[in-house]
Amino acid sequence: MVALAYTVAFEGVEARLVEVQCTVSPGMPAFAIVGLPDKAVSEARERVRAALTEMAIALPSKRITVNLSPADLPKEGSHFDLPIALALLAALDIIPAEDVARTVALGELSLGGQLVPVIGALPAAMAAAEEERTLLCPRASGAEAAWVGSVEVIGAGSLAEVIRHFTGDAPLSPATPGEVTTEAFSRDLRDVKGQERAKRALEIAAAGRHHLFLVGSPGSGKSMLAARLPGILPPLSPAEALETSMIHSLAGLLTEGGISRSRPFREPHHTASMAAIVGGGRGAKPGEISLAHNGVLFMDEFPEFPKTVLETLRQPVETGEVVVARANAHVRYPCRFMLVAAANPCRCGHLTEPARSCGKAPLCGEDYLGRISGPLMDRFDLRVEVPPVSFQDLDLPASGESSEDVRGRVARARSAQERRYAGHETARLNADAEGRLLEEVAEPCAEGRDLLGKVAARIGLSARGYHRVLRVARTIADLDGSDRVRRPHVAEAVSYRLALSREV
Repeated sequence: MVALAYTVAFEGVEARLVEVQCTVSPGMPAFAIVGLPDKAVSEARERVRAALTEMAIALPSKRITVNLSPADLPKEGSHFDLPIALALLAALDIIPAEDVARTVALGELSLGGQLVPVIGALPAAMAAAEEERTLLCPRASGAEAAWVGSVEVIGAGSLAEVIRHFTGDAPLSPATPGEVTTEAFSRDLRDVKGQERAKRALEIAAAGRHHLFLVGSPGSGKSMLAARLPGILPPLSPAEALETSMIHSLAGLLTEGGISRSRPFREPHHTASMAAIVGGGRGAKPGEISLAHNGVLFMDEFPEFPKTVLETLRQPVETGEVVVARANAHVRYPCRFMLVAAANPCRCGHLTEPARSCGKAPLCGEDYLGRISGPLMDRFDLRVEVPPVSFQDLDLPASGESSEDVRGRVARARSAQERRYAGHETARLNADAEGRLLEEVAEPCAEGRDLLGKVAARIGLSARGYHRVLRVARTIADLDGSDRVRRPHVAEAVSYRLALSREV
């Protein structure tokens, strides 16, 4: 008899159903696992054997064969331990085979039979819901998986509890979802003295999810401004929170099954590798750009990142999706994030201060910022120079608008965009609008169109740059509460495009 159990294999954020087939047949005693398993899956037989021995269950002196179907799909990870153990126990008639076949299971076994939490419980629950099966997982992963309300999730602490559950001796109760948390931000925009133009650009970027480039001398407040960006962003919607949490689940970043409504804020160091930023490595794990999905990716000292890493950002920034290509598979991860980059104007950092700049000025600035290619720079919607703050300004008390005030305007602008794009599958915010949709929602008035045409002709705006100006102008109009994009909105959007432009 062939006993069946079910689990999942991960391809990006997608969990594909895997059928675990087990047969116990006469022959030389052996325990074989086939179906393209990796090293961790192949070692499952020793963990399963030790866990069963701990419960005084001896394996028969027969040939045990476990097949993971489909056989051409790579199987990676330790979460195959529990489904393999279930299929084997069903083949030995210790637990009902029909009950096991109605369950999707994942979990790692310790040598003592305890179930160790694994990554990916949330995507696995989504797959189980689509198949209309129960999900069985370690108790520590149950709170995370239970967020998928359309599936019954059973969390167990050990293999012994699982056996008693299937035999009816001690049925396990369904798991309950973890807590929903929203991070309280202590960093307030009011702490930033001066830099009113940069604050305005930060507000526009937050309202429309536009990419922002900050350049200024050391200590001018670039990192301080970026650190306060999460405080002006509205919380994640329930759909966005689930979408983002699925990626964080695969990366093992969910704490005690809780889901956060705060938008991700990732700030990798400039020594990070391409796999760390874009994704890849063993198991093609998500990178920083996917972990920042629906949030912010802040890259300080932007020109110091390796050129190959910077250039790989061009396609994900444009499409909102990254494809990690492997010889046997292509893994896709969503990555709709707001890129905020900060840089000094040159290597010494004081190019804009004649009294302090080095002897190589102004060529040092061209060499330093020249590390950022033109096509990549063209993808930044807003480019802002952050001047040094005088000591007199630093002595002044905190003033200006608080993060809460700005967050209110950002939330209202985003609400207007949600209503505008309610009937569109791909567009959520102004940064997503393109083609005919962009022409419809961001068509400027006659004066605004005339101004935009003159600017485009004078500085030689690319088609991408032209469309990005329109998107920013639409966001400024939303912040202004205007249904139509007017000349002042276009003028302000163009002013952020002119900053750092190499043509001017």
